[in-house]
Amino acid sequence: MSAAVAAAAAAVVNRNRSSNRSHSSSTTSTTSYSSNSFVSRSNYYNNHQQQRRQQQQRSSVRLGLYELQKQKDWDTFEDYLKSHHPPLTISQCSVAHVLEFLRYLDQFGETKIHDDTCSFYGQIHPPEPCSCPYKEFWGNLDALVGRLRVAFMERGHAGINPFGARAVGVYISELRSTQARARGIG
Repeated sequence: MSAAVAAAAAAVVNRNRSSNRSHSSSTTSTTSYSSNSFVSRSNYYNNHQQQRRQQQQRSSVRLGLYELQKQKDWDTFEDYLKSHHPPLTISQCSVAHVLEFLRYLDQFGETKIHDDTCSFYGQIHPPEPCSCPYKEFWGNLDALVGRLRVAFMERGHAGINPFGARAVGVYISELRSTQARARGIG
């Protein structure tokens, strides 16, 4: 029984080799032989190319997600300027409008920040819930400002980039220290 299995396996291997030879001669690929086994250069090249494509797809997915988030942030900022009273354009936007926008985003935050009048002020894990508001985390705002700064430059707007102003950096820095103290992080 084992001789029959071995003969069938040899027939399959011979059939595969002959089909590979006819395929390689028609595609004019070169084959290199080593002492242990032979490796088709075209197969190596195809595998290498496939791996490169997969790496590029992975990096483009990451790049694509960043680009999508940057576009979403830019659209949100433009909507904010349009709903401003009176409505503003990007060219009319100043540092004061950027700071106003960052304060506006606080109402959509998901991080509990204790007021200095709260009995749990400065505690990392309060024992019970309190009525302190949820605010936008300073790290999220910092990343948002970075994406908007890049989006402003990419769109070729003339003038000083209001997202890169020192006042915005100072605001984020003060927000960071305030939130750290309120949450009891040293």
